[in-house]
Amino acid sequence: MNIETIEKQLKVSGISELSALNARELKSEVIKKFDSGIVDIDFDASELSFIDSSGLGALISLQKATSMRNGLLRIIRPSEQTQQILELTRLHRVFEIVA
Repeated sequence: MNIETIEKQLKVSGISELSALNARELKSEVIKKFDSGIVDIDFDASELSFIDSSGLGALISLQKATSMRNGLLRIIRPSEQTQQILELTRLHRVFEIVA
């Protein structure tokens, strides 16, 4: 997992699976960065091949946190599997998805 800070934006990348095993860690690492004035999150999902309900829950939590700061969580280049899950759960209507 790579988390890079650029001004008031976090770029999260390098995650191949987002599940109960690492969702809590992702959420806590990103929330820690919010203390430094972060507003927006770009989540690079190009390598994401598996996501479960815990992973989706973490993304929803982060979306709510950014929303409270008038920010935005964007899902960048989701893999085909991830895009299907987002559409099946109708979360593609909640997140901004950038192809």
